Amino acid sequence: MNHHLSRALISLMALIMVMSPFGFSASANDSQVEVKELNTAEIFGDLELSSERPTSVIVELEAKSIIEAKQKGQKQTKANLKAERGKVVSEMKKAVKEADVNREYDYVFSGFSVELPANEIMKLTTVEGIKAVYPNVHYEAEVISKEEISEEAFSPAMMDSAPFIGSDEAWDAGFTGEGVTVAVIDTGVDYTHPDLTHAFGDYKGYDFVDDDKDPQEGAGQYHGTHVSGTVAANGKIKGVAPEADLLGYRVLGPNGGTTEDVVAGIELAVQDGADVMNLSLGNSLNTPDWATSIALDWAMAEGVVAVTSNGNAGPNNWTVGSPGTSREAISVGATQLPYNKYDVEMATSEGVEYPSAKVMGFPSDEELLALNEGDYEFVYAGLGSPEDFEGKDLEGKIALISRGGFAFVDKVENAKAAGAVGAIIFNNVAGEHADVPGLALPTVKTERVDGQKLLAELENGNNTISFNIEFAQAVGETMAGFSSRGPVTSTWMIKPDVSAPGVNIVSTFPGEGYAALQGTSMSAPHVAGAAALLLQKNGDWETGDVKAALMNTAVDVIDPDTREAYAHNTQGAGSIRVVEALNTKTLVATGSHSFGKFVKDQGKQVEKQSFQIQNLSDERVNYSFDVEFDGNPEGIKVMTSKNLKVQPGKSQQVNFNVQVDTSKLDSGYYEGTVHVSDGIQVIKVPTILFVSEPDYPRVTGAYMENTGNGDYAVGSYLPGGAEVLEYDMYVFTPEGRIGGFVDTLGTFENAAAPIHEFSWDGTVQNGINLPNGDWVLGVYVENKGVTEYKAYLVTKE
Repeated sequence: MNHHLSRALISLMALIMVMSPFGFSASANDSQVEVKELNTAEIFGDLELSSERPTSVIVELEAKSIIEAKQKGQKQTKANLKAERGKVVSEMKKAVKEADVNREYDYVFSGFSVELPANEIMKLTTVEGIKAVYPNVHYEAEVISKEEISEEAFSPAMMDSAPFIGSDEAWDAGFTGEGVTVAVIDTGVDYTHPDLTHAFGDYKGYDFVDDDKDPQEGAGQYHGTHVSGTVAANGKIKGVAPEADLLGYRVLGPNGGTTEDVVAGIELAVQDGADVMNLSLGNSLNTPDWATSIALDWAMAEGVVAVTSNGNAGPNNWTVGSPGTSREAISVGATQLPYNKYDVEMATSEGVEYPSAKVMGFPSDEELLALNEGDYEFVYAGLGSPEDFEGKDLEGKIALISRGGFAFVDKVENAKAAGAVGAIIFNNVAGEHADVPGLALPTVKTERVDGQKLLAELENGNNTISFNIEFAQAVGETMAGFSSRGPVTSTWMIKPDVSAPGVNIVSTFPGEGYAALQGTSMSAPHVAGAAALLLQKNGDWETGDVKAALMNTAVDVIDPDTREAYAHNTQGAGSIRVVEALNTKTLVATGSHSFGKFVKDQGKQVEKQSFQIQNLSDERVNYSFDVEFDGNPEGIKVMTSKNLKVQPGKSQQVNFNVQVDTSKLDSGYYEGTVHVSDGIQVIKVPTILFVSEPDYPRVTGAYMENTGNGDYAVGSYLPGGAEVLEYDMYVFTPEGRIGGFVDTLGTFENAAAPIHEFSWDGTVQNGINLPNGDWVLGVYVENKGVTEYKAYLVTKE
């Protein structure tokens, strides 16, 4: 069984079905069935449960971690957790003989990592003391492209992103990050770099890849050194917090890393006394409940400001991945600093025009304008994969590439690696595709019809092209096309929380060098550095105060095409501004709100929300409030206080209700803004709500009945039908637990409601007759974006 989950979550509920004498089948609707529910652990993620291949998973215990217990006013100790883990591991090894525990956790996450055969994972769900099982997923350093800068070409002025967010003004005011420790959880760090040596003491962190106390960047790696420089470089270039202290935790090797090391890095960073931690890493899993996100949430609760990159899978919505999905951590999207926009005309043979041609992205103005300097041969390179360039001469030429298959940035990187000096990417569907600032080559985009013209020109032997590129306008700060968008599934939260520069960011590179990288990996350390500056000034602030200050004072990023602010799920609260955050006199927390989901066909529904206003000034302040949803849709009404007086140095709760009449609204999500004004400053608090179809069980029962002719009727009850339906057989152990995977009995698509049934011949594994007795029938259902996997006890007779 290898289910690719649309919501990346299997909610497993094991039900014992006690068969009546009359049987239980599609034709016996009056049969009496007793259902007894077993308490089982949840399995999260995309796990191949039928394979014998060794697979590593993260097990969360019901026993609370030290920090979770502390935050809930309960007592917990390392010794107690060690004993609890020991009991669970002992029971687990009774059920699973080939189970090897690797890492153990107790501080911000309670559990352990374990390797076992994939088809034994289901056995964990009925081991007493196990709360949940998560995949040990792969993490990558989130960088789009790299360009090392030679010593000859390097200039300190290239590090312009820190001044852009106001860091230099903060330094002039005396805030440099001094006394604040930032943990960089990454690929390690070259702590011998002359711009970074000042930030490290005798203890430098830990290497979880090689399991030693030297977090030096691995051979051929550079990501963590670049991130560290953006936080705290102090030499030829200056990071955002140039006098902050650094600790390095190497959790990513040359081929990335996994959850078990990332969680271990988070735990140790908290225990080592970090004030801020930066995780410029991620995966594509959009859910808040992964082990990494849980660990970050409890790290924030313990007083460590956790900052994560939001991911590089944009520009579509719902592309944010863990750990950017964390409820509490500050997730950061990527912006591009102000740049110049250009118009382009292309010419091949006489009479052929390309009216849809537009500049898509470029590494520098100089490289873009250099395309004006002559005629170029252009070569078709398919989708732009490395294989598409094999056997083709692209040196000094233009690569013609079709959209589709994978990211634009990868297509252009591959073209550059093949020797091309520019690229043209045409759409594979009608319409225009996105701009992607900071591409590795000057790149022009066209619509599909003009792409077909270029292909026809090549067919006719006209393989020469010229460009006329002219300056059009100056563009302000914009969102990078690659920056992942929210919202988060299940919690319906707005992500990112804030944005920061992430395109062509110059920082430190191993071996005393410097490089320009881009990605949300480069954005996150700007925010981590800003958090260090805030903590230097406000040592008594809680993590939520730091997050609120950055969100409340962020500025809207404006889409140059619409001349309106980007959506909340694209930019969060906006692009951070350090000085404004340092000088704010009001904190509104939380810095964004989700009213959650409202179900269609339930008429008018009301949800309550509240936030805290903290008056940091030495005077009483009168606050007023206004709430608006984009487009002022009929069916959404918000009620809140009109005015609120808050005494100096005090906090007060503000309550507001939203009334939603779903009968007047289409399914989808609706963005709004809460405006909080003190008469001088207006703080914008992003908000969101969802209108969706009603939730219902995707599967409500299953059965297996001997038909009397050697076959068995196997089926399930599906209230809404199923887009994907699978039946799996497992062992039912004498202890009353789910045992090993036996076989998949059948897989179906587009099964109709309300009952699905098929005929099974009673054999498994290519003809072996399944012995009579009790077995567990697992039913997997996907329908309308929701996944369920339930297990039923059935009797083969």
